[in-house]
Amino acid sequence: MVQRRHGDTDDRTGFDQTKNYLTAAVSRFVPRWLARRAVTISVDTDRPAYDAGDPVEITVRLRNRLPLPIEVVTPTRRPWGWAVDGVLEATDERRYVRDAQTPVTFRAGETKTATVTWNGHFRRESGDDLDRSVPADRGEHTVSAFLSVADRRPHHEDETRIRIR
Repeated sequence: MVQRRHGDTDDRTGFDQTKNYLTAAVSRFVPRWLARRAVTISVDTDRPAYDAGDPVEITVRLRNRLPLPIEVVTPTRRPWGWAVDGVLEATDERRYVRDAQTPVTFRAGETKTATVTWNGHFRRESGDDLDRSVPADRGEHTVSAFLSVADRRPHHEDETRIRIR
């Protein structure tokens, strides 16, 4: 299992993408539609409830269910992501992500894991070019994760709920 903290690496996918030539060669024989369907995604947090302002550790896992190496090609340079209440990375700041296909390779049965920490606040743009940080309201919130694929299917997304007290 590969485990990285998102942002701790220069790799744009957030995962260790050490080049494996055997995986690259064999994965070319697996049809793209099958490779996309073989990957499952899950998202978890370090606990179910938090006090206001507590950091929330979010763990995203992508798993290749096949006993073969695969390559999933995503349509943008953001192959995966996370959101809170549908707000990408808990910010409404404009994000520029180039439309450039990004291959994510998996060894047979491999699980890739990334961990991010959400500070419990939403970044909000304001009309005066100043951003502000707004704490999340008390109550239930949905933390989700996704794999960017052209045919967004439910198995390419997952969500969990947390409570802020």
